[in-house]
Amino acid sequence: MDILVTGANGQVGSELQFLAKQFPNYKFHFTDVAELDITDETAVNQLFAKIQPKYCINCAAYTAVDKAESDEAKATLINETAVKYLAKACKTQETTFLHISSDYVYHNRVNRPLKETDKPAPKGVYAATKLAGDIVALAENPKTVVIRTSWVYSSFGHNFVKTMLRLGKERDKLTVVYDQIGVPTYARDIAATMMSIIEKIEGGKTNFSGIYHYAPAGVTCWYDFAKAIFEIENIDCKVTPIPTSSYPTPAKRPHYSVLNCTKIQKTFDIAIPYWKDSLKACLVLLK
Repeated sequence: MDILVTGANGQVGSELQFLAKQFPNYKFHFTDVAELDITDETAVNQLFAKIQPKYCINCAAYTAVDKAESDEAKATLINETAVKYLAKACKTQETTFLHISSDYVYHNRVNRPLKETDKPAPKGVYAATKLAGDIVALAENPKTVVIRTSWVYSSFGHNFVKTMLRLGKERDKLTVVYDQIGVPTYARDIAATMMSIIEKIEGGKTNFSGIYHYAPAGVTCWYDFAKAIFEIENIDCKVTPIPTSSYPTPAKRPHYSVLNCTKIQKTFDIAIPYWKDSLKACLVLLK
């Protein structure tokens, strides 16, 4: 049973590599750009024909949110065009396609957790290209699962948790935005959820295609997220809340992107952890 993982050196891809040993019944093929350039349609088709994977988990993405504003062509190539190539190859090989997306597709200004049926309203290149990738993935391959998640961090790669740990030890005070509301998501939880979905499909789940939200339980803001990191790690660094307007960036961030995860819970019987519990688990590894 072959599983192809693209973008394997990113946060979720690295977590899948860690979890792979727990699934000896599957043969994993971990690829990043050195092994497979997903923007090369010929290379994609050749590898799919060779491996004929039953599942493809796409962890690859252009995630430099601010840089995307001045690099639209590359963001589009990776987040939309390459996703189309993967989805088409999946359809040819009758492969189930699991694709990771983003809360950035929503800028709806609602005051309740977002549902999969809420109308997307992307602002900025990154958000628009991620939404375009979702649309093309679902259009090109009927066996597609799109997972929209938020505020991803991990013991691997670059992320907010690692940045706060470094700055908290270097400085005695920091300012962090307080008026962007969402939920931090541990990449290992996302990877485990992907594997749970595959196990459910293997167990006979047939009506599974579509868009799903996945994030931990609870709600917070970047300011409280930073404070939680410092409190758990006993780092003596004063955090001062500031509004988004005091920290301008090229790309606009969603002011509210809490995701309603009822659908993924009911469809795949997925357990949803509390965000602080997952944060603690990650911080233990980072020690």
